[in-house]
Amino acid sequence: MLPNEDRECLEARRLQYSEVIEDRMTCVVLHEFPLPNGLRPSRSDLLLRLAPGYPDVAPDMWWFDPPILRPDGQPIPQTDITEHYLGRTWQRWSRHFNAGQWRPGVDSLESFLALVSQELTRS
Repeated sequence: MLPNEDRECLEARRLQYSEVIEDRMTCVVLHEFPLPNGLRPSRSDLLLRLAPGYPDVAPDMWWFDPPILRPDGQPIPQTDITEHYLGRTWQRWSRHFNAGQWRPGVDSLESFLALVSQELTRS
């Protein structure tokens, strides 16, 4: 499950979350994750799937339910695929760390959430 440092990060941000193991992946759902102004809806559940070996292994991609759209109602690039996890259908955000960007022993869920926030703002 999540390292204590990651739990402390989520609790400090006052995010409601749940953890479940599915297919050897640690699935963390951040319930009613707040989205930047203009994105629709204003909140959505955010799924993070962490591979065995995390945090030494970088996380990759994330998912939202319900799906997120731009303010003009148009889809966001690289979010057109849906996948099924935890008995739900999720909008996949195909985003990745660049090679060498994830620093094992240094980076954590806080680093991953910074990437998520950066991409949401850019959308």
